[in-house]
Amino acid sequence: MSDSVIVVGVTLAYLAMVLVVGLRARGQSSSSLEGYVAGGRHVGVVILFFILGAEIFSAFAFLGTPGWAYQRGAPAFYILAYLSLVPITIWALGPRVARLGRERGYLTQGDMIADHYRSKPLGMLAGIIGVVALVPYLTIQIAGAGLLFQAATDGMIPFWLGALLAFVVVAAYVFCSGLSGIGWTNLVQGIMMIFIAWFLGLAVSDRLYGGVGEMFAQIQQTAPEYLTMPGATDMNWGYFSTAVLVSAFGGAMWPHLFMKFYSADSGRTLRKVSVFYPLYAYLLVPLLLIGFAGILAFADAPLARADTVLLRLVMDMADFSPWVIGLMLSGALAAAMSTGANLAHTAAIVLVRDVLGPTLMQRADERATVTATRWSVLGLSLLAYVIALLNPASLVMILLTAYGVIVQLFPMVLGALFFPSLRRHSVMAGAVAGSLAFLLFDFGIGSPLGWHAGVWGMVVNLAVLGLCQALTARPVAGRADA
Repeated sequence: MSDSVIVVGVTLAYLAMVLVVGLRARGQSSSSLEGYVAGGRHVGVVILFFILGAEIFSAFAFLGTPGWAYQRGAPAFYILAYLSLVPITIWALGPRVARLGRERGYLTQGDMIADHYRSKPLGMLAGIIGVVALVPYLTIQIAGAGLLFQAATDGMIPFWLGALLAFVVVAAYVFCSGLSGIGWTNLVQGIMMIFIAWFLGLAVSDRLYGGVGEMFAQIQQTAPEYLTMPGATDMNWGYFSTAVLVSAFGGAMWPHLFMKFYSADSGRTLRKVSVFYPLYAYLLVPLLLIGFAGILAFADAPLARADTVLLRLVMDMADFSPWVIGLMLSGALAAAMSTGANLAHTAAIVLVRDVLGPTLMQRADERATVTATRWSVLGLSLLAYVIALLNPASLVMILLTAYGVIVQLFPMVLGALFFPSLRRHSVMAGAVAGSLAFLLFDFGIGSPLGWHAGVWGMVVNLAVLGLCQALTARPVAGRADA
């Protein structure tokens, strides 16, 4: 039996297991809109912990994180820094969002925005931004799965077929089971990711250097610039710090993360999740170790693509058996598929609820809405698959740009939750101005002081918002309880 056949067999067995778990999770609640979208609003601590973890740890956890450490060195710890701030947003926003969703029937971010500001166009705008940002994100997961299959099987499974396998499995259980299927598969895949990441991180450093401590000792002697800021790049402290802030608070505005607040059975559950959430970041520690291991391993022949460092180390340098390579591929696919399931689920809901609901489906009943959402899962997943086949590489810049745009929704959401005096014209003008400013600084004139352009976009956003508030002659009463 050839090595490629063993790798493919292990991986296909894993995909079959995930599909069975996802389909068996379908219950009576999956047939109702609230059940399909929010799990009946009774998701507990353990499942919600793994769902929210899977929102963050995508294919880039297994590919991008080692790539950053290999290419940049110490600046890669920015990832751990911003993850330490994510629990703050869950603690502060989550319980209030969950309570409002239960009281007023909100299922999406756009629902809350449209209701609070009494503006369906504003809710539609939030929905359109969400779908436009989520489809490239989903595409990256599908493309990542294709690249993993192609590399790990030496081309036995080509890119298009590997991406198709991941697309079919994810779309099938999300179509049938909704959030219930996502929750249980994320539990299985989360455990898989953690186990595989730690095994590979320790095993690679041990096989190549004799241990983690010896590895860093050799890096310190040979390439010490990788262990200090700005590392092997020109990333200054200003960019490092502002990138942490944009990622932490912009990440909370992603519709797929925000909407999971509605699914919690109580605000207390969300606060418990926020306390334990940093434990999920321990998944990234061994992946960072793998990236650092590649610094000296490929010193004489640098990799053309930094995000392939994990694959190259496991397959070419560390001399692992095909069984281990198959498990590695399964763990990396778990990261891509768990996030991809959340993205497909959320994008479909936002499209039907926020964009089509106020327009083409104004008179649709609950059954028709659930049916439309299920088919939108397949349609948007297929669209992402086609884009992945056409040009997967260019989507990385689109995703990075989306973070700078998504964070501009932050004042609008805070207004709906905590500052009822903010008016819809003010938050609309601020969001538009902030987004345009971000694009100008990021792609045009360059970001002042070398900071992340998303921060300057937020400065413009708040300035325009404040100016509009001040110029309004008479305050418009907002909901005191919103």
